[in-house]
Amino acid sequence: MATEAFEDIAGNFGFLDDWEDRYRYVIELGAAMTRLDPALQTAATRVEGCASQVWLRHRIEGTGAGAVFSFQGESDAMIVRGLIAILGALYNGLTVGEALRVDAHAELARLGLDAHLSAQRSNGLRAMVGRIRHLAQAEVAG
Repeated sequence: MATEAFEDIAGNFGFLDDWEDRYRYVIELGAAMTRLDPALQTAATRVEGCASQVWLRHRIEGTGAGAVFSFQGESDAMIVRGLIAILGALYNGLTVGEALRVDAHAELARLGLDAHLSAQRSNGLRAMVGRIRHLAQAEVAG
């Protein structure tokens, strides 16, 4: 299950010939992303387990499993901002129930990220996905 925005990113990855171009594209995605207000970059929104500074602030519209999930993020690392943008394309606009059914590992593997990120970046990406899942699960639990 992937959003149209994520499918667009996956399609663009397919057109790029080498990983240097793909990394540039990821950085461009992050640069185009709306900045998270520094006042929202707090201990409560910080994602633990990332080598870079990462903050995710979620928003829920509605209630229960049918509530619509979205988040904004920020990082002090350009490539990580791009990874946040990719995760936003994967999750934003889904219901909370749909977000919990996303197989992020499989979707991100379609981009080949798992084979081209450092171990620290991969751990950070897993931590961000874990935070997103936790936020969605908390909403379903009520």
